[in-house]
Amino acid sequence: MIARILIVDDDTAHRTMLKTLLKSWGYQVDEACDGDEAVDKVKNESLDLVLSDVRMAKVDGLTALGEIVTYNPALPVILMTAYSSVETAVDALRRGAFDYLIKPLDFKALRERLSQAISQSKLTLEPKELRRQVVEARHTDILARSAIMHKLIETIKQVAPTEATVLICGESGTGKELVAKALHAGSQRSAKPLVVLNCAALAENLLESELFGHEKGSFTGADKRREGRFVQANGGTLFLDEIGEMPLALQAKLLRVLQEGEVQRVGSDHPIKVDVRVLSATNRNLEEDVASGRFRQDLYFRLNVIRLDVPSLRERSEDIPLLAGHFLEVYAARNKKNIRGFAPKVLDRMLHYPWPGNVRELENCVERAVILAREELIVESDLPAQILQKQDSGSESGNADLVGLTLDAVERIAIEKTLKATGDNKSETARRLGITRATLHSKLKKYALD
Repeated sequence: MIARILIVDDDTAHRTMLKTLLKSWGYQVDEACDGDEAVDKVKNESLDLVLSDVRMAKVDGLTALGEIVTYNPALPVILMTAYSSVETAVDALRRGAFDYLIKPLDFKALRERLSQAISQSKLTLEPKELRRQVVEARHTDILARSAIMHKLIETIKQVAPTEATVLICGESGTGKELVAKALHAGSQRSAKPLVVLNCAALAENLLESELFGHEKGSFTGADKRREGRFVQANGGTLFLDEIGEMPLALQAKLLRVLQEGEVQRVGSDHPIKVDVRVLSATNRNLEEDVASGRFRQDLYFRLNVIRLDVPSLRERSEDIPLLAGHFLEVYAARNKKNIRGFAPKVLDRMLHYPWPGNVRELENCVERAVILAREELIVESDLPAQILQKQDSGSESGNADLVGLTLDAVERIAIEKTLKATGDNKSETARRLGITRATLHSKLKKYALD
């Protein structure tokens, strides 16, 4: 679908120039000569974005912005003005503007921001369409658009059909169990069980019984024989989560099972042959644990035939709109709520939050927002306090130092600080600033930062 943009400007010549330019970029264009007319068109026509001047003889752009955001918070509004001031820019962004551009316009930057605003808005409002764009890997239910995740999915497809033991590493909440499920689903063992055991959830004596089973009367409370997880997974796959938490004594017994292909119930003298593929996962640094003597080196090598590193959500931020849209659909249906999507500022908050709890935290955040939502869109007030405070504390503390500076000066500071935060990584700096690498290089030259 061709995006439709409303240009709002009381300067007829400037409005006509923008109309001609945007049409040459392939957009449909509508016009309004003041804020009142703009609000009326927003309420009565289907639009994808509003590009509005700030200073107009009748109703100004900031006043119109307030009414537009109240009526439709999902509609991105980009403001433009020849009168640059930090206070006005901050005020516009706080009122809900997607961005704030200075006249005379940098057409390359304008084109980038229009595309970004429209794409971002559509991503949050159309989770079903978004999923159709995903290049989904065979045998996986992993939703991803990022290059780093597609590389992982390709590796999963390559490793899944083999009998190799796999060590899955990553922070808590990144989806390591989902990777294990994908490996099992793509294996020759997929018709047999996938059995999961969290090694951190049980005391040592109970963990041994869970793994290997026990004979009746072998310890207090053992009132009948019980098969362990290895026997339950016979012919299939056993996934040992949090393997780094396994006690040393039990690590030796696990190593023997992997080497001999047989288990022995607690209290029994008779080994049982098992045919099990073992997958394991950890959020610990097992190399350090091996060096410190907390984890057996021989077991580490046995488990780590293939290592898969699951990236944190910070490393795959391109996937946030997709994942959030998926969770929105799931929890809206589960709670019988009619919610169409997210307001643009909500997605912006999500994209800039570090997500220490990774995908699990994002899922909890969306579930909470769905439950608290009073409108058809998720708005900022529906988000948890830590997400709002994380950015507000950072932005508020620096605002006092920016008062009186030109927007060029503010832009120079933003580029310098982002370069420092990324270790002078130009690609990551451009991504965080929402511009192309070419635009970044142009600005580096402009501000003599290159």
